[in-house]
Amino acid sequence: MSNTMKFEEALAKLEEAVRLLEGGKLTLDESIEKYEDALKYVRICNDMLEKAEQKVKILTTGAD
Repeated sequence: MSNTMKFEEALAKLEEAVRLLEGGKLTLDESIEKYEDALKYVRICNDMLEKAEQKVKILTTGAD
């Protein structure tokens, strides 16, 4: 999934999951499911950010 998903899409899905969790209207099972979804999107976003940071480091080190 993360191969085709853009960072902004994953972030939007994470924000939506958090919004629903904070809304307090989900059942326990729904809350657990949304929490799992949120963790998945956190991992996807973190992976993308780490890759971007590595690219920036390579580009800035190569510029010297």
